Amino acid sequence: MSVRYRQPGVVLTDRRFTVPLDHAAPDGETIELYAREVVASDRADRDDLPWLVYLQGGPGFGANRFIGRPAWLGRALKEYRVLLLDQRGTGASTPANRQTLPLRGGPAEQADYLTHFRADAIVRDCETIRPQVTGGAPWTVLGQSFGGFCTVAYLSMAPEGLSTALITGGLPSLDAHADDVYRAAYPRIERKVAAHYARYPQDVERARRIADHLLTHDVVLPNGYRLTVEAFQSLGILLGGSEGSHRLHFLLEDAFVRTPGGPELSDAFQEEAQSLLSYAGHPLYALVHEAIYGQDARPTDWSAERVRAEFPQFDAAKALAGDGPLLFTGESVHPWMFECDPALRPLRETAELLAARTDWTPLYDPARLAANEVPAAAAVYHDDMYVDTAHALTTARAVRGLRTWVTDEFEHDGVRAGGPRVLDRLLALARDEV
Repeated sequence: MSVRYRQPGVVLTDRRFTVPLDHAAPDGETIELYAREVVASDRADRDDLPWLVYLQGGPGFGANRFIGRPAWLGRALKEYRVLLLDQRGTGASTPANRQTLPLRGGPAEQADYLTHFRADAIVRDCETIRPQVTGGAPWTVLGQSFGGFCTVAYLSMAPEGLSTALITGGLPSLDAHADDVYRAAYPRIERKVAAHYARYPQDVERARRIADHLLTHDVVLPNGYRLTVEAFQSLGILLGGSEGSHRLHFLLEDAFVRTPGGPELSDAFQEEAQSLLSYAGHPLYALVHEAIYGQDARPTDWSAERVRAEFPQFDAAKALAGDGPLLFTGESVHPWMFECDPALRPLRETAELLAARTDWTPLYDPARLAANEVPAAAAVYHDDMYVDTAHALTTARAVRGLRTWVTDEFEHDGVRAGGPRVLDRLLALARDEV
């Protein structure tokens, strides 16, 4: 059953689909997917427009919610009907979180269930619902970040379902282990932190003061999150976005207040930090983040945590013992998160089982990508904190006909921050107009 309603400039239709949990067992258990269809209200020919499906970043983020027409969406609606899909386990699709996963059984059953929440399953979901949406016609996919990983998997698994493939900040390595991903990531993160401190030099001392306070005090945020110095460092994830450096600066500048017992972290600081650190709204990100790199018999084994030890400059205690700056970290998941975050604590054993798993299946088909015939274009953000540029360009060369736009004008969120320009450019590349 679908529900139609209006917002400024658009007509929205909520749609629900039923898909197999395991596409290899189509007659088995099913889950529900939610999607929002969007068309421009001023297009009289809207029913004749081709389809574009948007795959957002993550993994594990959903809830494509907005009011009106964000710039990229407004550009897409000039030519397409757009389907905003809440990927399995996210948004209004069948949820997967600390409240619902115990319905599966214990940690082993939960971990088995979550193996079906990677890019390959999302592609199969798209192919299951596409005939119901388009009548069987291929559609354009726009993949942002992890959505781009899914798009490359789509080109590997079901290119017949695609008329065009557009990727923003999301070209994965076809064969890198998670260790390779993080060995490339930590130096990029260090450069982003250095750039932040160059922009806001006063933040060097502010960050050191907060870290020193956390090393000597037990701080529990209002929602029960235990704010350790490692958790504070992980706020560096902000530095991968267009406004992230400024947001981090504003968070740091008013961190302390004077109290009868001495300086304490302010309620305002704690409230903002809590909203940034909690995984209550997107627990799948923490649970399957490293699993998106699993493609063989090697476990991911908390890769980001292990590889971080190879970069001692990120050790807060060592930084505070000297006179160097405290380094923030970036897009990575660590075992301590399942101790600090009350939304993740019940899932710690499930996460351990996923980290130890050794039966991951390949997500990409190099031979099929080398023979690709789908018009494809990708925006590669130079020195993107979340996706390694060298890995992205190696993959771009491996996909026949894929055209790239390499730019340092945007950060990882360029498709949103850049207005219509990014989508304009990708469409022109895919159509061989530039």
